[in-house]
Amino acid sequence: MKKMIGTSLLAGSLLVSGATAAAAAQTKPTLGPYGYGAVKLGMTVKQAKATGDVVKKMPGGGGCSGWDLKKFPTPKNSVGIYISPNVGLAAIFAAKGMKTPEGIKIGSTAHQLKAAYPHIKKDIHGFYVITVPTNKKAYYTFTVSHSKVTEYGIALKKQDCFN
Repeated sequence: MKKMIGTSLLAGSLLVSGATAAAAAQTKPTLGPYGYGAVKLGMTVKQAKATGDVVKKMPGGGGCSGWDLKKFPTPKNSVGIYISPNVGLAAIFAAKGMKTPEGIKIGSTAHQLKAAYPHIKKDIHGFYVITVPTNKKAYYTFTVSHSKVTEYGIALKKQDCFN
């Protein structure tokens, strides 16, 4: 009887730990609709720093400051995040491995992009742009080259850090 209870407890704990691992795999942060993980669009510098997930790269000098997600450092003269003194965290640019809730990532095809966002439009600069489906205050912008997504990001519509 004791052996059967022990075996049942072991099997139950394996099932629970397996379910927990599966749930963790499914809850991997996505880029959008409100940010990436704990780092959210609109956050102040203080709020973003409090997440422990960002590192400052460029001072703002009265304007937007440049930051990176700690897990996704960018090259020397580049940043992954802009924080505006006026609107807060204004934009997050994708690193390899990130994806939108609709499954678009660097390397997705133009066909996959258009299937995920049927109303996406090309702007006058050649970028594909669409309002984030569940966050009307933000938009996605995608660079497509040779029929593949090569860069993308999410930004507040009111961002004042770049054109």
